[in-house]
Amino acid sequence: MPEVRFDRPEIDSFTRPYWDAAAEGRLLIRRCRDCGVAHHYPREFCPGCWSEAVDWEEASGRATLYTWSVVHRNDLPPFGNRVPYIAAVATLAEGPRIMTEVVDCAESDLRIGAELRVAFRTMADGGTCTIPVFRLAGTGVE
Repeated sequence: MPEVRFDRPEIDSFTRPYWDAAAEGRLLIRRCRDCGVAHHYPREFCPGCWSEAVDWEEASGRATLYTWSVVHRNDLPPFGNRVPYIAAVATLAEGPRIMTEVVDCAESDLRIGAELRVAFRTMADGGTCTIPVFRLAGTGVE
């Protein structure tokens, strides 16, 4: 029996453009044509005004660190094999916040407001999905 995994998103016809763009190294957000609010995670309506007039938009990939926590224990497969890792919330340059992981740095290098750049990690299960993660800007690993 295959192991249940908790790191795979459920890709459907609505979120397919988001995941396809991620596989190409692009981060998409949604923006409302009525009120102009950008949002993330992808929804079919605007969380600001409830309009359904929302479109996909490519984000710049720039963000600042809002908060983070180092996860030392996670019993959900396959996260237990990855500990410790840095779970974070970043504020995208376009405005919305995104839950993410900060990679390729030590916790001691992190500061609230630190500049981040998007990176992408292809899952190790044969490349079924590419996930946006973030790195500290200016580290030469961007």
